[in-house]
Amino acid sequence: MPFDYPSLKARARRIEDRHPAIALRVHRAVSWLGRAERCGDDDDGRFIFLWIALNAAYSDEIQRESTPEQTVLERFLERLVELDDENLLYELVWAKFPGPFRLLLDNRFVFQPFWDYQNGKISERQWQRSFEGARTKAHLALRDRSRTATVLAIVLARLYTLRNQLIHGGATWQSSVNRDQVRDGTAILADLVPRVIHLLMANPEEHWGDPCYPVIDG
Repeated sequence: MPFDYPSLKARARRIEDRHPAIALRVHRAVSWLGRAERCGDDDDGRFIFLWIALNAAYSDEIQRESTPEQTVLERFLERLVELDDENLLYELVWAKFPGPFRLLLDNRFVFQPFWDYQNGKISERQWQRSFEGARTKAHLALRDRSRTATVLAIVLARLYTLRNQLIHGGATWQSSVNRDQVRDGTAILADLVPRVIHLLMANPEEHWGDPCYPVIDG
């Protein structure tokens, strides 16, 4: 089954009347996916639009007010993996991207405590101990193929740091300094986000929470 923008958009239109609870969430996610695909080889732009698409897919108005965003995302991934009868997320982690995942997990530039140290918030020893502990946890997870959701959550936590760098102006557009992580992060999101949207539409009877900022007429 294709996971490109035209195919997902056509499927999204078919569920609008039958499953209105999921329709708005999917419609928004698909729209940003389409915008990302129009970026061509601009990986910075693609990364940003793909992250917005991911946010549209998982964001929950109630949880957003009371729970850290990364916890909301991790719970969302756990539910998706449980519902993923096609093993689409399993394939992504264990067959398609094990190499880029490992590179990201070993990259200090997408590890937030490294930047906390640079900004004088913690000591060098603190960030290094935190980094080694996080690497150990991540590599242990990569040895256990039953922990697909855990691996995805750890990788997206790293990419969240990259997301903050780009969104908050902490990086130059098309900078040579962060090309590796932007390139790999964009490739991962470009495969992950369409699969997430597909799994939402494949499970429309599930309660995914209330989308942020509902449409208000007038």
